[in-house]
Amino acid sequence: MPSQAALLIGEITHARPEWEQLSSTLTLKEFPSGTREQFLANCKNGEYDDVVVIYRSNTSTKYTGRFDKELVSVLPRSVKYIVHNGAGYDNIDVPVVTEAGASLLLLHSTRQWLLTGWLKGIAVSSTPVAVNNATADVGIFLMIGALRHAHIPLTAIRAGQWGGKSGLGHDPKGKVLGILGMGGIGREMAHRAKAFGMTIQYHNRTRLSPELEDGAKYVSFEELLSTSDVFSLNLALNPSTRHIIGANELAKMKDGVVIVNTARGALIDEKALVAAIESGKVGSAGLDVYENEPQVEEGLLKSDKVFLLPHIGTATFETQKEMELLVLENLRSAVEKGELVTQIPEQKK
Repeated sequence: MPSQAALLIGEITHARPEWEQLSSTLTLKEFPSGTREQFLANCKNGEYDDVVVIYRSNTSTKYTGRFDKELVSVLPRSVKYIVHNGAGYDNIDVPVVTEAGASLLLLHSTRQWLLTGWLKGIAVSSTPVAVNNATADVGIFLMIGALRHAHIPLTAIRAGQWGGKSGLGHDPKGKVLGILGMGGIGREMAHRAKAFGMTIQYHNRTRLSPELEDGAKYVSFEELLSTSDVFSLNLALNPSTRHIIGANELAKMKDGVVIVNTARGALIDEKALVAAIESGKVGSAGLDVYENEPQVEEGLLKSDKVFLLPHIGTATFETQKEMELLVLENLRSAVEKGELVTQIPEQKK
């Protein structure tokens, strides 16, 4: 029997044969469902003491909750890797996980102990790239829906009122799309938006190479706020980006701006967004993500100016399978080579 184990939390839907093939080199353990309390008890009882790598499926948070200090503190010391299924990983406390089990590496010379560095704790991977196309498709869908105020006629026709109180919407052609976070998803959004005749500008922590910019204009955060007709959020959620769009930022935007969010709900102060919609500052919004999912801010639900989807950005067969295969690729690389293929940026630094 293999001496090392991998633990799957949640389910694998599309790549289970590939998971089971790993049994030749790893003992495969699973926690397919249950409660956080049960998972913590299993860790404390030694059930996972041979686990080297944990596979967090995209349903795992339902069963274990967030990977926070409490949970990480009871993980076996054998765990060196967490391979996470999802582009976003805000349900993992990265600083806590990174320092978990960290220890000083000391080498003994003839007369003294020499400090040579730190042995870091648990390395984490996510699934960028695999989610880019599906999420960008939904972003464009939301943008068009918000520009055309699609919620109103969609609701009216199902109520037997044909077009209802539908008014005139707006064309994307000639509009300036401002992208906050020009990573893989942001670049795919830009690529699609060009086909609609839009001008693209973006803001990142660092400017992209000319090849990756592909004609997009790099601007400051302040300029992005003040000059974009459509404002798309495509960045990760972390303590520094939580509520990056609040009342102050909304006030700096163009009157009638359209806001699109396919990243994480907590990037926007939802109460401030509702107020801006009600005042007319924000013309419309297209949202796939919310701060307290599955609950949605009541003001968003009631507004005819908001086009809503229930976090379906990556909900396609092809994308879900590609994500699962990328997680398994990270898992194999971790066990065989001691490195992750798509390690999260914070740890790469």
